[in-house]
Amino acid sequence: MKMKSVIPYCLMVGYFLFTIFCGSDTHTSAHSVDRPHKWDKFYFVHHWPVTVCKMNDNDCKDPLMYWTIHGLWPDKEEECNRTWHFNISELKDLMGDMEQYWPDVIHPNNTHFWKHEWEKHGTCAAELESLNSEKKYFNKALELYKKLDLNSYLLKLGIKPGSTYYQMAAIREALTKVYDVTPKIQCLPPEEGQLQIIGQIKFCFTKEFELRNCTESKAYSFSAHKDKFFKTEDLSNCNDTLTYYPSHITWKHFVANTVNLS
Repeated sequence: MKMKSVIPYCLMVGYFLFTIFCGSDTHTSAHSVDRPHKWDKFYFVHHWPVTVCKMNDNDCKDPLMYWTIHGLWPDKEEECNRTWHFNISELKDLMGDMEQYWPDVIHPNNTHFWKHEWEKHGTCAAELESLNSEKKYFNKALELYKKLDLNSYLLKLGIKPGSTYYQMAAIREALTKVYDVTPKIQCLPPEEGQLQIIGQIKFCFTKEFELRNCTESKAYSFSAHKDKFFKTEDLSNCNDTLTYYPSHITWKHFVANTVNLS
């Protein structure tokens, strides 16, 4: 009699454990399906400090004269893990490169900028094992920056900031030949009687960090790849017209010295 009473008890416990594990798996699957937008690429974003300073009405007396990192952004709209807070000590081994290549171009302290990038974008990227820590995420962005070497290639192409104007179509074509993919180039739209101003250049990467063309379906043409930290939401895709590449915060748009890159 005792043996018979034990069997139903074991079956009941087994069923209970089965329900817990299966229920947990079901919940995880449902959670992943319910995500608003499943990302499949990165935007690796460079911005031009002079334009950023101008857009933010910031008194940048001596803006950097090279393209710096704005961010490495999964193509995803929302923050992914608000409980995974930024810890500056994780970047101690990267600090030299971070300050040089990924500075806050309008504020004296970089920490708030890096915190913003990690908590909005890094925690999404951390879904990948290769980026599942602060150090991995920021280090990968630094690696991509050095690999692309945008500043050097622009100089080799004869594209320099100053009083010269460029046809945007020519800049886009030149970069496409160098990288064998088409980047997304964004400009500050022209005010009346003036020209558009180059502001950001975005390269697109797969999750395996292979360059790809920056194309997107109309279904997902939302603001996931915009970042309001520097008010760069005012930037839009450049038109294939004359474009100013500024070297000073205060400028006048006299149309002269147009360069033909072809």
